[in-house]
Amino acid sequence: MTTLIPPTTENATPVVPSARADAPRERNPLALLGHQIRYEQLSFWRNPQSMVFTFVLPIVIIGIFGAVFSGSEGQDFFFGLTGMQYYTPVIAAVSVLGACYGQLAIVLAMRRQTGVLKRLHATPLPAWVYFAGLLVHCVVVSIVDVALVFGIGALYGVDLPTHWGAVLLTLVLGAASFCALGVGVASLIKNSEAAPAVVQFIQFPLVFISGSYFPIHAELLNTIAGLLPVKPFNDAMLALFTQDAGFQWRDLAVLAGWGVIGALIAVRSFRWDPRPE
Repeated sequence: MTTLIPPTTENATPVVPSARADAPRERNPLALLGHQIRYEQLSFWRNPQSMVFTFVLPIVIIGIFGAVFSGSEGQDFFFGLTGMQYYTPVIAAVSVLGACYGQLAIVLAMRRQTGVLKRLHATPLPAWVYFAGLLVHCVVVSIVDVALVFGIGALYGVDLPTHWGAVLLTLVLGAASFCALGVGVASLIKNSEAAPAVVQFIQFPLVFISGSYFPIHAELLNTIAGLLPVKPFNDAMLALFTQDAGFQWRDLAVLAGWGVIGALIAVRSFRWDPRPE
């Protein structure tokens, strides 16, 4: 009969714990960011209604203006420009505002109300990756929107800008500022049902006094609107189109300032979970 001898401390082989094969690995932040951007893009392009209204509305508007102002000459009402020269960059600016401010604020309010943000916050995904993914997604949508408006404007004889570096910086900075304001406004919305009303309550007066619907000739109103975020963006886009100008640093500085204000509001007030009624 064999006698089992228990191992002693002298002859026992130390057991070294091996790493679990299924242990989660820390992912590269850039890979996480790429995944989040892809998710936002897929969510957008697989929503036909959102996609259609985001792109079709600016196209319809600029197409109608093209039919109305086609062949017209410069007018004092449009500051010496033709109707299409005025409205092509302005409608492009409004499309960026809608994609980056209005749509983002409503989407975040809906995701918070349905618990998506709360569940997302419980995952290891860093908050900055989530919001950076939203920003890049909005910039991509804005570029497509602006390209469509520019293309239709060109069909009606509107000269394209030549300083494309300034166009890109203006577009990205405007998109980033409006995204920050959209997140800030979403932080103040109590429920998703109120989101469209709150967004329009802020957006409509700004668009109206900033000359997006028609030129504003009142000097005092232009001065006030120039301190707000929409008119500087409109003016920067107009200068790039009509004056063959480059970087509009004053307008860009105002945009950046409003972006900082929106970001500060978002940092202090943003909530991941629904607010109790």
